[in-house]
Amino acid sequence: MIVKTHWQHLIPHHGAMSLLDAVVTWDDERIHMTAVSHALADNPLRSDGMLRALHLCEYGAQAMAVHGGLLAQRAGKVAAPGLLVSLRGVRLHVSRIDDLPSVIDVHAVKLLDGGTSWQYEFRAAYQGRLLAQGRAAVIHEIR
Repeated sequence: MIVKTHWQHLIPHHGAMSLLDAVVTWDDERIHMTAVSHALADNPLRSDGMLRALHLCEYGAQAMAVHGGLLAQRAGKVAAPGLLVSLRGVRLHVSRIDDLPSVIDVHAVKLLDGGTSWQYEFRAAYQGRLLAQGRAAVIHEIR
């Protein structure tokens, strides 16, 4: 398991907005991470006293960012910042996630690497129960 202090510097998400806690496993195509931030009262995505399952898309996107950062680091490079440009096929199997008392598993699988754009499939689960799934596309940030 790779703890946050070993990969936090690889992604643009910091402080409370860094939602994931640890990398369980990763390889060239996929990453499995865990999170407990969904249960925290100070989660910055909370509104109306709850954290909606829709926000699992952000958890998936952050897993993608960590994956890209780890791949770049392994190649002796730094990952370019990316912009989430689309979400497709998103299916939410619950309405909220703040009431889940322990670890959420977040998985991302790279489907396409266009060099300056990537497409991933993501899913989030709680104790083996699927919470959300979908696909996301990211492009390099244009400066």
